[in-house]
Amino acid sequence: MKIAIPVKDENLMFFPNAGHTPKFAVFSMSGTSMFKSFKLEEIKNNPRTDIDHDHPEEDHACDHDHDDQEHIEQHNKMGRALKECNYVVVKTACKNTAKSFTSEGIKVVKYNGESFLADDILKEVSTKFI
Repeated sequence: MKIAIPVKDENLMFFPNAGHTPKFAVFSMSGTSMFKSFKLEEIKNNPRTDIDHDHPEEDHACDHDHDDQEHIEQHNKMGRALKECNYVVVKTACKNTAKSFTSEGIKVVKYNGESFLADDILKEVSTKFI
């Protein structure tokens, strides 16, 4: 099973806005019940080309027309890039971002905690991975 988490960089600091994250950390999960463990498999760049990767916006809210096909396609790139994942953990995700994941069969897991460390977040939400 694979889980993606939006991160700022290779330090694996959680990025709250999944649609505008610079990167995604992809982890594999093994074990069952309370004995789950996570291993970092890779860090992928966010494939969107319509955002500023050097100055990502953590609190940006999409205000584009929901029928803007070019903008929707930018979101869909994220779903395709993570299609091997079973889950993606997010704090915020606009409708287009969430749909880009669910259309690829990726379940969206909401994180409402305070941690910014990917490893800690995985442990906190691990009961949602079945």
